[in-house]
Formats: sequence, structure tokens, C-alpha cells
Amino acid sequence: MNTLENLITLLSRLPGVGKKSAVRMAYALLKGDDEYNKLLGESISELKDRIHKCTECGNYTEEELCGICSSPDRDSSQLCVVEASQDIMMIESTGDFKGLYFVLHGVLSPLDGVGPSELGFDRLMERIDTLGCEEIILATNPTLEGDSTALYIKHLLKERDLKVSRIASGLPVGGDMEYADKMSISRALKGRLEY
Repeated sequence: MNTLENLITLLSRLPGVGKKSAVRMAYALLKGDDEYNKLLGESISELKDRIHKCTECGNYTEEELCGICSSPDRDSSQLCVVEASQDIMMIESTGDFKGLYFVLHGVLSPLDGVGPSELGFDRLMERIDTLGCEEIILATNPTLEGDSTALYIKHLLKERDLKVSRIASGLPVGGDMEYADKMSISRALKGRLEY
């Protein structure tokens, strides 16, 4: 395998990148600026050395604590539980949530060998107790695994005097109901708000 084919193969292993996209990326890099390619290569090689999980929430950071956990302006009474660090980026982009987070780095998936011990539920319970949380927001994806994970966490919290909520799901803004699946329409109806 030559260098170009190897690069295409490696790029196509990235999530959401198919063979055609990998080919376009590889040729763009080949035609592109040498300085950019050098910086890109250095950034990729430093990624795992410099970035690690926050000791409190599990979000990726270069410091011991991420910027959210170290901020004195966050509301420690609310803890939002997410599947992945990129979920925090999406929630933060709305500007609507001022609480803290806990990243599971996955969901319960017995077929894939992911059980409760792999997701650090004991650390989650410790964090809830340490912070003195009043509300836990379960923001796992609306999939079978995400729903099962949220239900499991709710079960773990049943003996505690906490408000446990689940993010609403359903139809996207600007979406057309005729193209939505039955589950999305059902969730939209069940999660409706007073108008």
C-alpha cells in the first residue's frame, strides 16, 4: 500500500467519513499548504499527550479541571449527565444551562460488553453527594441504549431526595411532521409543554 492509499484508509476510519470523503480530504491535503499539513500533523500527534479527562466530570481538558468545573459561576445544584464530551459542547452552545456535568463516555450496552462498572456510576453518585445536587438532568441520546442508561441512573437515584428529569425529545425546530418517525412524534406529544 502506498502513502496516499494508507492516508485514505486511515481517514476513512474516522466516524462519518466514507471512502469518497477520505479521498477528497487526502487530495486536499496533498494539494494544500505545507505549513497547514505540518500543523495538522503536530496537533494530531499531541492530542493524546496533552488532553485528558477532567478529574471531576470526565470532560476532556488540558488542565486538571475543565473550564466548567473550575468556574465559580456554575450552579452546583444541577448536574447534567451526558454520554460524551461533545454533548457538553452542544448544550453549552445554547447558553441555557448553567449547571455542572458528568460525562459517562458511553451507554449501557450488554451486547458490546458495556455494563454499569464501565460507565463509572459510582463516581457519578460520589459527585452528586459531594456537590449536594438538587436536580439531575439525564441528557442521554433518545436511543434504546440511551433510554436504558437513563432508566438505570433513575433507579440508582430512587432512594435520594432529588429531582430527576430527562431532556425532552421529539420534532426538531423547522422539521416537517410528515418526515418524522413514529417514535419522534410520540416523544414530542408526551414531552409537550404548556403554551
